[in-house]
Amino acid sequence: MSKIIVITGASSGIGESSAKLLAKQGNTVVLGARRENRLEKITQDIKNDGGQASFRVTDVTVLSQVQALAQYALNTYGRIDVWINNAGLMPRSELIKGRVDEWDKMIDVNLKGTLYGIDSALPIMRKQSSGQIINIASVAGHATSIGSSVYSATKFGVRAISEALRKEEAAAKSNIRITVISPGAVKTELLDHVKDLETKQNLDAFYHAYAISSDRVAQAIAFAINMPDDTTMNEIVMRPTSQQ
Repeated sequence: MSKIIVITGASSGIGESSAKLLAKQGNTVVLGARRENRLEKITQDIKNDGGQASFRVTDVTVLSQVQALAQYALNTYGRIDVWINNAGLMPRSELIKGRVDEWDKMIDVNLKGTLYGIDSALPIMRKQSSGQIINIASVAGHATSIGSSVYSATKFGVRAISEALRKEEAAAKSNIRITVISPGAVKTELLDHVKDLETKQNLDAFYHAYAISSDRVAQAIAFAINMPDDTTMNEIVMRPTSQQ
């Protein structure tokens, strides 16, 4: 059955790849991100390929904008079947370098943006007695490394929020499924956020050697969505085969 799927951070990378794949599978996708020109192009690409898509410019750090995205989807299509909290930043650096502004941005986008998405979608799904929330975490949410402290903290947090939400919805018998996707090195724009030159050089080399296409993550997301409604993929951890 075709689903109405809302995706944040949909203007590139995992969000864009997921939107195109899910639309190709017959779903209707609603795209949210800050870059209107990118959203317009991706939406048109999907329509040119025979899919159904629309968008609304959304900054996930602003609750009212995330709520407006949810209300737009509800007003336009009558329901929200899947909400994908995908927007994320990864400006990694060692703590001694004190890049506090970057820490604040990661917390605002990666953690608060995820919470805002949950707050906007969950009441709608409760009224429907169905739905699925998919949160994009990271293998950095399973293990830390030099320079990953704040990024890892936000992604550990996404996993913690997701697991608590899973238990709450299971206890409520709401029929709402909660899924976490934790990718390893993936070719996206995340490295563009790294402004610390030493860290960026190391990450560029690592990603050049190992990173896989964002299409692979889109396939995992589609797999989780396409499971029967009585079964939830609680978490999918995925890495390039050669990544340790």
